[in-house]
Amino acid sequence: MIEPVVHRYGPDPAQFGELSRPDGAVPGTVVLIHGGFWHARYGLSLMRPLAADLAARGYAAWNLEYRRTGNGCGWPATFDDVAAGIDLLATLPVDTSGVAAVGHSAGGHLGAWAAARAELPDGAPGARPRVAVTGVVAQGGVLALADCARDRLGEGAALAFMGGGPDERPEAYRLADPMTWLTGPATVVCLHSRRDQRVPYSYSERYVAASAAAGGHARLVETFGDHFTLIDPAAPDWAAAVDELPGLLTR
Repeated sequence: MIEPVVHRYGPDPAQFGELSRPDGAVPGTVVLIHGGFWHARYGLSLMRPLAADLAARGYAAWNLEYRRTGNGCGWPATFDDVAAGIDLLATLPVDTSGVAAVGHSAGGHLGAWAAARAELPDGAPGARPRVAVTGVVAQGGVLALADCARDRLGEGAALAFMGGGPDERPEAYRLADPMTWLTGPATVVCLHSRRDQRVPYSYSERYVAASAAAGGHARLVETFGDHFTLIDPAAPDWAAAVDELPGLLTR
C-alpha cells in the first residue's frame, strides 16, 4: 500500500492534503474532495479508501482537506482553501497537465466550482487558477447551491455555509454556485442515483440541463446504489467513476 504524504497549503490545521503517488510514470492527477454538507465534523478520511484505490491503479491522488462550517468558516474561506489546495499541485511532484476532480456530495459542488475558476472575475475567491481542473466527476453532487439553500437540505447546511440565503447574499451565491459557471472547457460528469436520500437526483438533472442550454460540457450518468455506494471502492458506482477518469485527464 502506498503511504500518503501530507503537504500543507496554509497555517490552519485544516489546510492540508494527502498525496498518494505511485512510483514511475502516472496517467494523471486526481483531486479528491470529500462531502459532508461542508461541515467540520466530516473530513478527508471519507475519501482515503478512494485515494488508496486510485494510487493502486497508478494515479496520483491528492486528498484535499479544507476549512468548513462548524469552526467559524464557510464562504469565502472554504473556496479560498479549495483553490489554494489545488494550486499547490504546481509545486508538488505530480503532472498538472491533466487534473481531474472527484467530489462527493458537497465535494461535488466544490469540484464543479473549481473547474470553472478561470471564468471567475478578478477579485473573486479562487480566481486566476495556477492549476486547471480539466474534468470533474461529481458523485451525488450538490450542484444547485441556491436550490439547496431554499430547500433547506441537510438541515439548512447551505444557509450556514454561505452565511444566509440567496436572497440575502445574491452576489456570494452567484460566485459560489456551479449553476452560474457553465461554459468552461472542463467536462463535468454527474454520477447520481434516483435512490439518493441525501442529495436529490434532480440537482444533477438541473445542472446538466442548464449546462446543455449554455453550451457547456456536462452529462448525467445514472447509478443504482445510494449516496454512499459512490465512495465505496468495492461498489459498481465507484467503478463508474474510475471509468470516466481517462477521458477527463486530457484537455
